[in-house]
Amino acid sequence: MSPDKLVYMANQIGKFFASQGKDEAVAGTADHLKKFWDPRMRAAILAHLAAGGEGLDPSVRQAIERLKGEGSKA
Repeated sequence: MSPDKLVYMANQIGKFFASQGKDEAVAGTADHLKKFWDPRMRAAILAHLAAGGEGLDPSVRQAIERLKGEGSKA
């Protein structure tokens, strides 16, 4: 799947959780990505973040960084 598509999908998830406040949005987005995204998708979005993370909303960027920090099996 292309990085652009993954960025779009991740940002849509982040927008869904945005009404819960920043901290909850970051946690909710990270939890969703961990539970529902295929490991290959997580690996690709982590690689995109490592390459600069172009297009990622700030809270989504933090959620992906949280996955990285948790040692997500991506």
